[in-house]
Amino acid sequence: MDGVVLVSFVASHRNRELAVLDRLTVGAAGLADAVVRTPSIDGVVVLPTCNRFEVYLEADDAVGARAVVVEQLALSTHLERDVIADALVTYEGDDAVQHLISVASGLDSMVVGEREISGQVRRAHADAQSAHHISPRLDRLFQSALRTSRVVASSTGLGTSGHSVVSVALDLADSTAQWRDARVLIIGTGALAEAGLGGLIGRGARLRGVFSPSGRATEFAAAHGLTAVDSADLASAVRDADVIYACSGGESIVLTPALVARARAGVDHSLTIIDLALHRDVAAGVSDLRGVNVISLEDVGARAPSESVGAVEAARSIVAHAVARFGDGETSRDLDPAVVALREHVFGLLEREIARIRPTPGADADAIASADATEAALRRFAKTLLHTPTVRAREHAAAGDSERYLAAIRALYGIDVAVPPDACPAIEPSHPTASA
Repeated sequence: MDGVVLVSFVASHRNRELAVLDRLTVGAAGLADAVVRTPSIDGVVVLPTCNRFEVYLEADDAVGARAVVVEQLALSTHLERDVIADALVTYEGDDAVQHLISVASGLDSMVVGEREISGQVRRAHADAQSAHHISPRLDRLFQSALRTSRVVASSTGLGTSGHSVVSVALDLADSTAQWRDARVLIIGTGALAEAGLGGLIGRGARLRGVFSPSGRATEFAAAHGLTAVDSADLASAVRDADVIYACSGGESIVLTPALVARARAGVDHSLTIIDLALHRDVAAGVSDLRGVNVISLEDVGARAPSESVGAVEAARSIVAHAVARFGDGETSRDLDPAVVALREHVFGLLEREIARIRPTPGADADAIASADATEAALRRFAKTLLHTPTVRAREHAAAGDSERYLAAIRALYGIDVAVPPDACPAIEPSHPTASA
């Protein structure tokens, strides 16, 4: 595997101030087909969801792979190349592995522990398989991530509450919305719009119309028995609505204070607006209007129910084990247990330290940026710490001197290298629990 790297390029709710996320997701359709034809790229999996866009590749080098992805996205989305480049965070090697496994386990979600993401990872994996875009190593990575997500769900209880971004937003709206027969206007036609339909109907609301800044309202309306609303009729639709569920995430504000105030002139009933767009659909001043209540993504992040500290710590420990074991087979077979044990030791310590500096829900942008920078530094340090012992393992194995290496690991770290393989909780359980 020398000279070949696993790499991921990620835009998500963690950098949600970027208005390009929705456009990147739209550009995902033909990305894998275009990228996989590049000789230096062996495989690609694209993971687009309602609040993240991620590309996983096995490539000769990360810089070249990034250039290919940015170029193809520029062609398909018509965004400027520097805008795309600024939106994508790069993870390489163990960092890419750790990121995907954490994502699949719900640890990187806005609502920690939400289970929808594991199904989205599974679909991305299946799509790459059916299109013959996936390489054996990427296949193994996604299988490991999905196995680990099942272990996290079955052994920690993380995510058993069933909360998601949509469910938390609707719960917050309960205090102002009279759901029975409430007239709902939907703004947006993407994955979040699809995800919200069931929850809105389940609360007894009546879905009346859909408006799409990107012009896809007619198709969405036909599929769901709604009325497509165009720009000329938007003010009238706002006037009639009791609830507006907004999730388009386009580059322009859809609901301005002037539009909403004009639409509601002389209206007595209250209006609840749920704005889940990464790039807000609703201008800040709308919440100051009389009779209008706005729930934003920031509100969801700040008010999302917290999973128990113990469950999250147990989940992160399982993820650390899975990341460590993914490297199994990268060295000589007789020293694999020692290298894996050392990786488990280091990654376990790493996750505990990172947990201490992670910002609390609702933290401001500066606190989040500072925590992200510290986490990146800790991960670089862990990678540097592991590099020399891994190289030495190859050298000692090649020289037939494995026992000397094993003795050093025991003496320096107090690690019991003879731990049986089934002692690690991140392998496939005997009776796996199907993830939601």
